[in-house]
Amino acid sequence: MKVGDIEVLPVVDGMGTEVAADILTRPGVDDPWACHSEHLGADGTLQLPLGGFCVRTGDRTVLVDAGVGDFDDGKYSGGGLIASLSAHGIEPRDVTDVVFTHLHFDHVGWATHDGAIVFPNATYRAHQADWEHFVAGPAADSRAVGKLSPLEPQLELFDADFTVAPGLDARHAPGHTPGSTIYVVSSGGQRALLLGDVVHSVVQLGKRDWQVIWDVDPAAASAVRNRIADQVADTEDLVVASHFPAMRFGRVITSGGPRRFVAT
Repeated sequence: MKVGDIEVLPVVDGMGTEVAADILTRPGVDDPWACHSEHLGADGTLQLPLGGFCVRTGDRTVLVDAGVGDFDDGKYSGGGLIASLSAHGIEPRDVTDVVFTHLHFDHVGWATHDGAIVFPNATYRAHQADWEHFVAGPAADSRAVGKLSPLEPQLELFDADFTVAPGLDARHAPGHTPGSTIYVVSSGGQRALLLGDVVHSVVQLGKRDWQVIWDVDPAAASAVRNRIADQVADTEDLVVASHFPAMRFGRVITSGGPRRFVAT
C-alpha cells in the first residue's frame, strides 16, 4: 500500500484460530454471527492473521508490531515474519524502529528470540501504561516479562502522542489495553490508520456494540473504536488491523446502508 510517498507493507507471521462466538459477542443477541457467517469457517471459527506492518518513510524502516514469534500452541502459530520481511528486501539489521500497538503476546513475538534482541539497530517504543500493565507493574505477566525485559537497553517508553518518523504518528487509544496505540500514516493528503487491536474483526466496524473478551476496559474500547470509525466514515482514509482478512486495507462507508468496512 502506498500512502502518498510512504510505503506500508503487511508482514505476515502466521495465523490464529478462535471459535468466533467465544471471543466476539453482542450483548443481548443470542447468535450475533448468524448474519455474518461469511466471515467464518464451516465450524464457526474465525481465522486471525498474525503479523505487523512495515512502514518505509524517508531513511526510516519502522516495524509496527512484531507478530507472535516462533510459537505454536495449536491455536496460534507463527514463525514467518522474518522471512516476510526478507521477501521485501528487509533484514533485521535494516529496521530502524519497532513500535507496538500494545503488548499482547501475538504482537511482540519477534521483539526478542531466546532472550536476544531480534532487531539489533532498532529503537523499540511502547506506551508506558502498557509497560506498567504487562512488564513492570505488580500484576505483570511473566511471559511478557521474559519476552520484553531484554529490550530495555534499546527501549524508549512514551506517555503522550508523538511523531515516530516523518508521516508516522502515534495516537493513544486506550481500552483494549491501557496503552493501546494506533499509528497514523499520512503523506500527500492521504491517510491510513494502523489500528492494532482496537478492532479484531471487520464486523466491529458495522454494529456499534460488539465486544471482544480481551478488552481490559470494554466501555473505553468501544468508545475508541466507534469514535475512530465515525471519524473515518465516508472519507478517503484507509484503515487496517493485523487480524483483518489477508491484512487488507479498506474504508468505512455508510452510503446505501449501515456503517461497514469495504476492503480496497
